[in-house]
Amino acid sequence: MKRILFDTNVVLDVLLDREPYVEASAAVWAAIEAGSSEGMLAAHAVTTIHYLIRKEMGAVKTKRIISAILRVFGVAAVDGAVVQEALQLTFADFEDAVTAAAARLAGCTCIVTRDPKGFRGSPVRSLTPEAILPVLTKE
Repeated sequence: MKRILFDTNVVLDVLLDREPYVEASAAVWAAIEAGSSEGMLAAHAVTTIHYLIRKEMGAVKTKRIISAILRVFGVAAVDGAVVQEALQLTFADFEDAVTAAAARLAGCTCIVTRDPKGFRGSPVRSLTPEAILPVLTKE
């Protein structure tokens, strides 16, 4: 089974019903729920998702949503080793570098993101939800 790290934007597409992205992002999420692969989130993504969802939906609903997310996705650590590795990557966006380093150190084979250009030079390949969906549904 493959281990796939979800970038924050893909999760937010589903939670906030962001058109036109929600359909493909929800399909990839559903494939993870169906057991085609193991889904992961970087630890810092969980806090970002909480912050953004709370602004939209309030504290009580957000806590339920985060709990539900954690029943589907594992959490990839963001620790000193991840941050040190991220500093060595030549990314324009440090948050993307941390995500890539967390994915590698968690043993992920892929990062699913709407921004694969942001992951150029990543030690873990990145694919859009549309590109990874056929791979997930074949397994």
